[in-house]
Order: sequence, then structure tokens, then C-alpha cells
Amino acid sequence: LFPPSFDLVSALATLAACLVSLTLLLAVSQQLWQLRWAATRDKTCKLPIPKGSMGFPLIGETFHWLLQGSCFQSSRREKYGNVFKTHLLGRPLVRVTGAENVRKILMGEHHLVSTEWPRSTRMLLGPNTVANSIGDIHRHKRKVRRTPRVTAGCVGVRGGLRTGAVGGAWGHYEAPHLAFQLAASLELSKTCRQKPSVRMLLSRGNTQRFRALFTPTDAPSSFPGCPPFSLIPSQDGTLELIFAAYATTASASTSLIMQLLKHPRVLEKLREELRSKGILHNGCICEGSLRLDNISGLHYLDCVIKEVLRLFTPISGGYRTVLQTFELDGFQIPKGWSVMYSIRDTHDTAPVFKDVDVFDPDRFGQGRSEDKEGRFHYLPFGGGVRTCLGKHLAKLFLKALAIELASTSRFELATRTFPKITLVPVVHPVDGLKVKFFGLDSNQNEILTGTDVMLGATV
Repeated sequence: LFPPSFDLVSALATLAACLVSLTLLLAVSQQLWQLRWAATRDKTCKLPIPKGSMGFPLIGETFHWLLQGSCFQSSRREKYGNVFKTHLLGRPLVRVTGAENVRKILMGEHHLVSTEWPRSTRMLLGPNTVANSIGDIHRHKRKVRRTPRVTAGCVGVRGGLRTGAVGGAWGHYEAPHLAFQLAASLELSKTCRQKPSVRMLLSRGNTQRFRALFTPTDAPSSFPGCPPFSLIPSQDGTLELIFAAYATTASASTSLIMQLLKHPRVLEKLREELRSKGILHNGCICEGSLRLDNISGLHYLDCVIKEVLRLFTPISGGYRTVLQTFELDGFQIPKGWSVMYSIRDTHDTAPVFKDVDVFDPDRFGQGRSEDKEGRFHYLPFGGGVRTCLGKHLAKLFLKALAIELASTSRFELATRTFPKITLVPVVHPVDGLKVKFFGLDSNQNEILTGTDVMLGATV
């Protein structure tokens, strides 16, 4: 099998020597990689940097993070604690869980930490947005932000939901696009001589036209009296609203519908509250009853929305860049590193919540009020000076959706089992949630055959 001159023993010895050399090289490079980041600690601070692993040279733990998904955070938190270091996507990172730790980061904006967005996001939103501004400019922009148009627009969404729920011409409308299109309608209303109607804005056929707000184009607009769409950053942040609200509201809306499907008792309690408040009568929403004060008085509905956002927080957390070294949970967080505070893990590990994996809206009822025991135990919209500007709009939209579904339709799962849930980039069902909707008349009788709707498939 081998030529006469072949020495098997020498070949094996050479192979073994190569493997040993490669192993030693990897071990040395691994140690040098760890020492490289250990040397970045602030020498003026006596505290150690957080425990954890920086992974392999250059790539860090990026592949571990991509393969393990949500288990990456939980497994390392169990091993290293609520504050640990890692290396992801080419940068050293400290991941943080726990109400007090998150509070220090969120309340340290502008002096301990600064917001951090990818370059592509900064270019898309433009330099004049709240997200990209810092310091006094950021404070000023938050103060002058006006919201009356948002409140007025939400009323139009409710009308669109009702029409869509009973079928009409929108039989297969994708509900998660509502928030995106609402924000787009606000942008269009500023530039069009003729304000687009709600039906025009919410029709399925216009979804791609709204997305064109993100794409440079010279094509003429499909709306009468409107200029062509272009990638001109909005001066008052409407594009920022589209960017922030689209995937997150789609995620929360889908989670809400899924939980109402899984818990019919919760849906019936919602209907009972609507009837007791005079909003729902003989299967119809009473004319003029959906005023903001009436919606604000629906306490059980508020508990349902809170529980959806606790258990299925759309965004896992946020990133910050460290401006100056500071202490966190007994460790130093070095200047120049990135910090990620975890909203979802803070909810899951908060001691104030009992049976954290159970969907229980009553935990936010007056008798329990688990969220009142700590401000930063419950933070679906973040906190501090960068609290989500659209949180009131988001909650109002979810409440309007829940009221519409509880009042004018019956809905059921269109598949045998519920889909699996994935957490990246936002919480959403794998391949979407397929639901069959049935419109109801004033006697709660079905007025059409089922309408199939795909929810949460596009995020």
C-alpha cells in the first residue's frame, strides 16, 4: 500500500507534532486574546472587570450567540451572574440583568453612557432625530415633540380594524402592518394636498408604497396630490416613528392575539368589562363610547396589555457605549466598552413577579399590583431620559385592537398547534400565526365565512 521509502512511524510523528503545535498555538492565542481585553481595565479603578469569556480571537462568542439564541444569555447568567462580559460582533460587551443594574444604566444616560445605534440606522433616520441626538439637543427634542396627530390617527386605525374584521374588500389584510401604515399616513398627510382616506391608507395594496418611504425613487406617487417618495429624513421624526413602531407593534399585536386564543377566559372577562362600562351593548360598540377617558377606565384591559408586554416584550434590550468607567454590581465597566441592558431577562428574573412563565393579567390588578414594587422590575418601554416616546400610542393601539377583536369578531387558530416562538430580531412566531376571523352582527351571529389572516410573519 505504501512506497518502499514511506516511513509510517515518521509520518505519524510528524502529524502528532503538527497537532501539538496547532493546539499550543490556539492555546497561546486564546490567552493573548483574554489578556488583550483584561488590559483594557481602568487602572485607576480597583474593581475587577466582570466575569465571563471573550470567546475566540477576533470572532469572540458571536457564533455561540447565533447558534444558542436566547439560551446564550440565560446560560451565561447562571454561570457568571447578572453582569458578565463577552465579545459579540467585533466589540467587547457587558450584558446586564436586574432592576438595580438596569436602573443605573438607564439613569446614567449622557454622563455614564450614551446611546449606540448601528451606522446604517443612523444614516436611515438622519442626524435630526431623537434617537441620534445626545445631551442637551436630545433633551430639547424630547420636550418639543408634539403628538396630537398621533392621537387623531389612532381613531382612524380603529375604523379600519372594524371594516377589515368583517371582511369587505380586505379579506386577507395583514394586521401587523397597521402601525407602520399609521405612521406613514402621518408623513403623507403633511405633504399631500388631498389627505389620503383611512380606507386608502389601510388597504393591503398600499403596503409596498408605504415601504417606499425607505427607498429612494423617482416614480410618481400613487396618491393624488402627493409628491414622489424619497429617503429625505423627516424633520419631526415621523420616519423615526415608522422605524420604531413597525416590528415592535406587529410583535405585540401578534402576542396579544395568541394569548387571547390560548386563554378564552381572559377574552370573556374583557367582554364583560366592555359591557359593564357601556362600551359593548347587544354585540355592538356604542356610538361615541370609545373616548380616551373611557378606554383609560378599562382596568382589566390595561392588565392584559401589561401582561402581554411583560411576558412577550418585543425588544430584548438596548445598547449603550460607556463614556466613563463606573461601578456595577461590584465590577468596573471600562470606558469605551458596550453595555447591553436586558429587558426580557429582567422581567423573567424579577423577584416581584410570581410564576413568571404564566400568563396572568390579574397580577397587575389592584389586589396584587406586582409592577408597583419596583420601577425597573417592569420596563417594556425602557426608562430614563430615553423612555420610548411612542409608549402611550403603542398601548392605545393594542387596547383598540383588543376592543375591536373582543367586540365584533370571533377568531380561532387556523392550524392544529400554535407555532414556535423566536426572539430575534423581535418576539414573533416562526412562519407566522395563522388565524381565522369571523365577523359578527349585532346578535353575535357570524355574517361571513372565515377570513384567514397571517400575523407576525413579516418582522
